[in-house]
Formats: sequence, structure tokens, C-alpha cells
Amino acid sequence: MSSDLTLFVNPTAGRGRGAHAAQPAAQVLRDAGFSVRTVLGLDADDALTRAREAVADGTGALVAVGGDGMISLALQAVAGTDTPLGIIAAGTGNDFARTLGLPVRDPAAAARLTAGLLKGEGARAMDLGRVTSGTRSRWYGTVLASGFDSRVNDRGNRMRLPAGRFKYDLAILAELAAFRPVPYRLTFDDGRVLEVDATLVAVGNGTSYGGGMRICADARTDDGLLDVTVVGDCDRTTLLKVFPRVYKGTHLDHPKVTTHRVRSLTLDAPGTTGYADGEPLGPLPLTAECVPAALRVLAPAPAPPGVAPSASPR
Repeated sequence: MSSDLTLFVNPTAGRGRGAHAAQPAAQVLRDAGFSVRTVLGLDADDALTRAREAVADGTGALVAVGGDGMISLALQAVAGTDTPLGIIAAGTGNDFARTLGLPVRDPAAAARLTAGLLKGEGARAMDLGRVTSGTRSRWYGTVLASGFDSRVNDRGNRMRLPAGRFKYDLAILAELAAFRPVPYRLTFDDGRVLEVDATLVAVGNGTSYGGGMRICADARTDDGLLDVTVVGDCDRTTLLKVFPRVYKGTHLDHPKVTTHRVRSLTLDAPGTTGYADGEPLGPLPLTAECVPAALRVLAPAPAPPGVAPSASPR
């Protein structure tokens, strides 16, 4: 393996934490004997082009520094290749790192782990989701969201103030006042069709989104399957009662919640946008599939089934 590593940096992640995280991470990697160069990019498209060039040139690893959006961008460069992905989680939600039990907002610790794996057992294979709309496809690592949660994202993205996560708290309150369940049509890979009025449908390769909400709490990144969580026709009172349970994953036992485990499915619902890894995908219908072992990731071995991976606190 090449000792030349590429730091793929979002300097604006976590309101500037990405820029601050890059320096200590690079220093740890250099102290471990690696040659490190940094890729920034003028915008997302330019950054992705540069990351793909680094992969094509044979970089020893692409090490993403930032939040889930930056990691999602990095996936588009390394998925389906032999180039391993390292993660220095420095964003707001950091759900990809949480799913893998990686350090969060501790760039030196994350870089030490990355260096140790590169010098030791190396990267491990993990599944990825791939979502397709028409002729376009995109890889994702955590959760595809649609319904109430994607409407919160839509509203939050339109709001200029306030900054940070408080903006999304306000968006949740606004959407609660106006939201009604949406008629979904889910077509599973085995031919089953489910037509249901649902508050939201989440399709998880990983367990969580939104900074630790374990919406697909039982999902695993090594089983070749996607976990589908359907929150049914809830009124606002029920939704407010169920919502806090998402952080522990205990919402899956609620009678309004059903789960499915599939290799692929197509989601369709009127007036609904899909988001994956927090990034907008466009309106439904969308088709999601699990691609086994699509990524080589620098992360510890997964926890046994039923055991949540540990990660640094928020």
C-alpha cells in the first residue's frame, strides 16, 4: 500500500470544525510516517473531481475530514474501488462515524486509529446503499430519509436563520403544525407491494441520521441488506411521544412502526423529496439497493448483532 495519503477536507463543516480538524489529523498521520496532501476544491463538484483524480493516481487512502456531507462526497470517489476511506468526523451530525464506532470530534484520536489500521490489519469491507432516480445514481452509507424527516430538511435548508441545529429544531416545530401522512407505495425486491399512509419511510444501510437518531437501529453494514423503517399514520400527539424514543432505537417496538429487511426497494409518494446521508436526492420515486462490500473502510470490526457500536460523545 502507498504511504501517500489524501486528506479530503471540508473547511466549513461543523461551522468551521473541519478546518480546525485537518491540521492535527495531518500531523498525526505525518508523525506515523505517511506523506499527506490535502484536497479542498472550489466547490463540491470540483472537490469530487480532485478526489477521483487522487484515487486514480493510486493514493494509499482517501481520508475525509468533515461531516456526513463530506463523507457522502468521498463515497462517490472511492465506492467500488480498492482505495480505502478514512474518516475524521468533524461535522454536526457525524452519523457515518457513529454507525462505525469511530471517534467523533476528536481528530487526533481518529487519525491515530486510521494510521494504526493502515499499518496493521488494514481496511475492512462494508456494504453501501445505492439510490437511483432515472439515469442518475448515488452511493450512501447511512440512511435514505423520506416523508416528515425529509420535509424538515427541506424547510431547514430554506431557512437562513438561525444557524446550526437550532434551525432544524424550529423546522421540526413548523412541520409538526402542517404535516399530514403521505400515501406511499413501496415495491420490494421479492415482488411484494405495500401501500400505506405513512409519516415517514427510512431506508438504512447504517443505523442513524440527524446526529444520533437511531431510526434504523438494527441495521448492519455487513449483512447485504437494507433495513426499512415505516412510521405509519401518526397524529401529532403520537409523533411527539414516539420521537424521543428514536435516540435509543426503542421506537421500533411501537405499534405504529413496522420494519422490513430487503435487498432493494422502490419508494413512491407524492410531493416527497428523498435525502441520503443528509444530501438531497430529488423527488420520489427512488430505487434503493444494497451493494455488498462496496467500500473498503478504515474502521474497527463491527459490533456483534444487537450491540450498538461505541463512539465518542457529541
